[in-house]
Amino acid sequence: MAAAEAPEGFDTFYRATAHRVVGYLYVVLGDLADAEDAAHEAYARAWQRWPRLRHYEDPEAWVRTVAFRCAISSWRKAVNRLTAHRARPPDPVPELGPDRLAIVSALRKLPPEQRRALVLFHLQGLSVEEISAETGAPAGTVKARLSRGRKALAPHVWEFADDEPRGVEKGVAFDV
Repeated sequence: MAAAEAPEGFDTFYRATAHRVVGYLYVVLGDLADAEDAAHEAYARAWQRWPRLRHYEDPEAWVRTVAFRCAISSWRKAVNRLTAHRARPPDPVPELGPDRLAIVSALRKLPPEQRRALVLFHLQGLSVEEISAETGAPAGTVKARLSRGRKALAPHVWEFADDEPRGVEKGVAFDV
């Protein structure tokens, strides 16, 4: 039997019962989309087992039972996800003040390798050797990326500018 072919008699069974099964699930679950999803899953399982299932006294009852269990399982998973998310306090979100937004905007203008090296070095506090080990790039390449990245950020972040900061027009501090 090819994967795309329905087992003998399954199409007839599906056409005769699908409307009733979805209707049953809709009444029980109260949501048409959930009813259709559960029915779909149950009929997919029935299709896989049809050579044996077709000989059951009431294959439709089997589909209804499996569909209901699929829906309950889906509910349990959703409740468990909600419970897990409520069980721990949410991670604090860093405030996105103007300085941080300016840094993020400036970093986005850099090639990804330079951006990664700068963030690992200046914001995460990793050494050149640690960055080299994490990224797989030689230490000399990490140093070059840091140097080029600082040079590219200089017009936007005054910490990397050659001169002393002259105000907001020169940029913002990198260590926000």
